[in-house]
Amino acid sequence: MGASERAIELTKAAARAADDTLATDLVALDVTGVTPISDVFLMATGRSERQVQAIAREVEDALLQLGAKAIHREGREEGRWTLLDFNHVVVHVFHEEDRSYYSLERLWNDCPAIDLGLDSTDKSSATESEE
Repeated sequence: MGASERAIELTKAAARAADDTLATDLVALDVTGVTPISDVFLMATGRSERQVQAIAREVEDALLQLGAKAIHREGREEGRWTLLDFNHVVVHVFHEEDRSYYSLERLWNDCPAIDLGLDSTDKSSATESEE
């Protein structure tokens, strides 16, 4: 049994919101078989504390429009690692330094990835090549 359709819907909406806020390294993992905490962990990276806060805010707004309200939030004010728990989906928005330090993907490497359906082009690379 994998992640529910609702969890996938919320994950993709959260990923689109994060992507629209220029988050990088978006990864979603189906954790249903490993932990009862959630169906999906979505991870995103911001390059500054302000961007981490903006990504978290946009994700929360996008999911609220779909009727999903965060039941728990941590770290939003600090802008280093923000955790948003929507019950079926837990969103982790990291500052790039903290993302590499904690390396959650390594901890959950046995979990299948979820295709987010986003353009795979890294926006930072595209911006740099245009300059």
